[in-house]
Amino acid sequence: MSTTENEVTLSIDGIVTKAPAGSTIMDAADSVGIKIPRLCYHPHLSILGACRVCLVEVEGQRNPVASCAYPVADGMKVRTSSNQLRRLRRDVVELILDSHPKDCQTCERNGNCELQKLSYDLGIRERLFEGERKQPPKDLSSPAVIRDPEKCILCGRCVRVCNEVQGVYNLSQHQRGFQICVAPAHEGDMLNSVCVQCGQCANVCPTAAIIEHSATDEVFKALEDPAKHVVVQTAPSIRAAIGEGFGFEPGTPATGKMISALRTLGFDRVFDTNFGADLTIVEEAHEFIRRLKNNDRLPLITSCSPGWIKFMEHFYPELIPHASTCRSPMTMLSVLLKTYYAEKQGLDPKNIYVVGVMPCTAKKYEARRPEHADANGVPYTDAVLTTRELIWMMKTFGIEFKHLHDGDFDNPLGFSSGAADIFGTTGGVMEAALRTAYETVTGQPCENLDFVEVRGVEGVKESKVKIGDQTLNVAVSNGLQNAKRLFDRVLKGDKKYHMIEVMACPGGCIGGGGQPYPPPGLHIMDAKLLRMRAKALYAIDHHKQIRKSHENPYIQQLYKHYLGEPNSPKAHELLHTHYEAKLPRGTR
Repeated sequence: MSTTENEVTLSIDGIVTKAPAGSTIMDAADSVGIKIPRLCYHPHLSILGACRVCLVEVEGQRNPVASCAYPVADGMKVRTSSNQLRRLRRDVVELILDSHPKDCQTCERNGNCELQKLSYDLGIRERLFEGERKQPPKDLSSPAVIRDPEKCILCGRCVRVCNEVQGVYNLSQHQRGFQICVAPAHEGDMLNSVCVQCGQCANVCPTAAIIEHSATDEVFKALEDPAKHVVVQTAPSIRAAIGEGFGFEPGTPATGKMISALRTLGFDRVFDTNFGADLTIVEEAHEFIRRLKNNDRLPLITSCSPGWIKFMEHFYPELIPHASTCRSPMTMLSVLLKTYYAEKQGLDPKNIYVVGVMPCTAKKYEARRPEHADANGVPYTDAVLTTRELIWMMKTFGIEFKHLHDGDFDNPLGFSSGAADIFGTTGGVMEAALRTAYETVTGQPCENLDFVEVRGVEGVKESKVKIGDQTLNVAVSNGLQNAKRLFDRVLKGDKKYHMIEVMACPGGCIGGGGQPYPPPGLHIMDAKLLRMRAKALYAIDHHKQIRKSHENPYIQQLYKHYLGEPNSPKAHELLHTHYEAKLPRGTR
């Protein structure tokens, strides 16, 4: 077996293999299909080596080493399983279980918990180290996520994703020894911290120490109330991921079955957040064109991502004037449901209960923002469910998802263009806006609707787009650490842009904090998984007859009979909002 200067040759359990110099034993073992047990490790985060579950034996080393952090070397001989390693790993996990609650059957992560699976795989059938256990209270302050420190195993994943991927630095370890815990600054609560409510911490947590703040009980209660007219709207990325909860391959479009399942649950009407996305594009495109003509507050920054909005209010308040004043598609549609739809149906808005199904825990926070409530302080969106919550509701209702027929959304607020579907993936908002802006500016049909230069799950994408006789500098970012790098360049004057799309979560909404936990072998931030989900949305867009938001006939009727014209006074009253700085500027 020949080896290059950038490779080393080693033996793992008798299998001779090559590995890149500088890689770890765990990397090398994974490459030959040997799965070393692990707990604190995550392939998209820095190496902490805290749990010591991944110990292996290296010939010549006195003690076992952590395979996630130990580098390979030429001629190394590694043993990944032995009686000693089995005992050590069991001891480590048993000690972790000593401080863990005994509520697996009622835990939200039951059957999908890494600690539970590891305990079973290691043959742990009883608790050998019973002793005093910490029982700190849950942090229920945030409408988006719940922090349950009693279930925290101190793996540090939430701290690392918040720091390294999102750049928020909201979580850290406090105290020492028995009292050690993970919490926001000064051990405060999540709501009153700089948490942007994105839920990425919940995505990487191996137990249920951080989960979404469930609204399932409230929604079931509303569905059982005969006085309530309960309507639901579903975000574009839901249809690309919900099938995963029922055994479908990631990226399988499941729009029709999702609609039928929602009707089975008892919703009176099933609408599409994509209608709100089309409306957002029309409003935002006209807002952009006005700013472009007047060279006013450029770049325009999209405002569909509530996690990004809260991040901006905390860390980049000077960019607030650049953010689009458009509400998000969810909130736009919720407003219309309690105004336009209520009038058309002769319903009292007080009796309309609006549920949003979103990939994003931050949408729960958005729904409770005072800017998104009516004059009486009543939220336009009454409850937000994540994809995970909806999957659970369908399962507890006994719905056989795979065998459902394909249903259709209710109109007029259920029809959408293909441009709206791609909102769910990073670059989609930009591409949809460019389709409408091009035709509005030039008055000519946009022949090539696929702006592939802004597609892809990479962290930052920059491009030049020609519209008429103007060349626009545009940028797209996903993951807030990438947004920080982009906006630091903007504030320094290193680069001039006309329009910027920001999505808080890696990959955009398809990688949101409320999406299904990935199947074995994949992680929520894996480019492979994100591309599979994005592919489903691009396929839906490609097969639709109408692929431009402004050509949606129901959007045209809405303006003709209700709103007047894009950016009209009534449109601003109902569809636009404002933002303001929340806390003193943090350290970037």
